[in-house]
Amino acid sequence: MAEFVLSAFADEYSPNFDEQLEGLKKHGIGYMEIRGVDGKNVSDLTEDEMKAVRAKLDAAGIGVSSIGSPIGKIKVTDDFDAHMAKLANCIKAAHILGTKNIRIFSFYMPEGMTREEARPEVMRRLGAMLELAKKEDVVLCHENEKAIYGESAECCLDIQKEFGGEIKLIFDPANFIMDGHEPYPHAYDLLGDKIYYMHIKDASAEHVIAPAGKGVGRIPEILADLDKKVSGKMFLTVEPHLRVFKGFDALERDQKTTMPNTYATSYEAFGTAVDAIKAIIA
Repeated sequence: MAEFVLSAFADEYSPNFDEQLEGLKKHGIGYMEIRGVDGKNVSDLTEDEMKAVRAKLDAAGIGVSSIGSPIGKIKVTDDFDAHMAKLANCIKAAHILGTKNIRIFSFYMPEGMTREEARPEVMRRLGAMLELAKKEDVVLCHENEKAIYGESAECCLDIQKEFGGEIKLIFDPANFIMDGHEPYPHAYDLLGDKIYYMHIKDASAEHVIAPAGKGVGRIPEILADLDKKVSGKMFLTVEPHLRVFKGFDALERDQKTTMPNTYATSYEAFGTAVDAIKAIIA
């Protein structure tokens, strides 16, 4: 039986880090996947800022499940040396903030380049990133995301096979839906036994983000099956995306993600997302 442990992207509750910690405690969540800190991406924090964040986390009794980095969210033809330097800073953040996990992506293709053409360079870059991660004793966790190499279940599986499962898999049902892929049963049938942790957000058939269980992502079925197959702890990171939040424009490449924006505040949207996944787990 799985032990599902809730984490969250608390920057969707508030851009203010102190308020993020308050929001997590209010909703009974003991971990965060840290991404935005007082308007600054975690990958851009200085060492002193990381240490100050760690002190606040410890005082609040909140752990970090993963570094929600933007690594791999550039074109496969963009400067890689600078990106590796950013990864090194994310590794420093992981060490200071007390997690081994770093969320990554597998690069966008420039216009006119096919996935087949991009694959050799994608794998070369992922391999270099993995080599550094292993040296530093951290774990790279790849998230399926629209328009990157690892957008489809098939390409995510390709990455798993290429690196013998050493790059872990984050399964995001809504991201599959947003580019026309079926999360369940298709993607889950291919990837279910490789899921390291999940991002919890759902979406409708019309590609509008929805609370867990309110879209076509089949999150209840996925968790029911994982509960039978997984032994031990698995993080479920709540990623609401139910309301445009500060910093969203820096995360989205094409700004085509549709949010319902029917919630009066980010606090309400965050609470709705948390309550939805808690109801499914219960």
